[in-house]
Amino acid sequence: MIFKSLILSVVLTVLTVNSFASIADKEFSADAVVTIPGQPSTTSKLFVSKNVVRTEIQTRDGIIIDIVYPFEGKLVKLNTKHQQYIEMQIEKQNPDQITNPCNRIKTAKCTLLGKELIEGRETQKWQIVAVKQGKNVRTLHWVDAKRQLAIREFFNDGSMAEMKLETKETINGRNTERWVRTISRPDGSTVSSYQWYDPQLEISIKEELPGGYVRELKNIKVGIQKKTIFNVPDNYKMMRPEQLPSSGASQRPMHQTPANSSQQYR
Repeated sequence: MIFKSLILSVVLTVLTVNSFASIADKEFSADAVVTIPGQPSTTSKLFVSKNVVRTEIQTRDGIIIDIVYPFEGKLVKLNTKHQQYIEMQIEKQNPDQITNPCNRIKTAKCTLLGKELIEGRETQKWQIVAVKQGKNVRTLHWVDAKRQLAIREFFNDGSMAEMKLETKETINGRNTERWVRTISRPDGSTVSSYQWYDPQLEISIKEELPGGYVRELKNIKVGIQKKTIFNVPDNYKMMRPEQLPSSGASQRPMHQTPANSSQQYR
């Protein structure tokens, strides 16, 4: 579950990382668009190749390029205005353990309890135990073995979430499955979000969150990416992080999306 959401999160500052292995043999480019109510939409460029992703984000300091190698645990960040770059170590992903949810939740313990059929779909049943305020918090998650979507979830506060396939739909020129995720709370209230899953790319290319927040991939073009776009130009100077002329707010996108996925609306 490592690389699918890297695609939406590296680019949109949203995608917690899903699985890379399922798209390891797929290459494509796209525009990553975030829409926040009351703000202009933000568009970033995304280029996906084998074992590497490049994103281009417009910031107050010009275009910032991130080149991420998840299986090497390396991030290369380029400042195009100053023709400088830095190399940073990031958490190295293990391709042999991509379906373990704890690859994304390092402070928790994940246990695979078995396999179950839910509405004819094979799922993996996971128990996740995390520590919050000194207490163990236990949750249960049934993950679609094929799509790596959480079909059913039970949380410690008594709420539950279910994902159901509503229909097949063409969006942004892609054939997709539209899934609805409904969270039911103990007080009887519910909240829904939507995902459009692309079976060819094996990722969700659009998500609508409560409150009108939308993030999606547009202008998707499937094909081999030029290897040179993942290289640092020869005229760029390598810097240490503290030497960069701009940091903090100047390197943030002009408009930000909410911090994480629809889990935050639980």
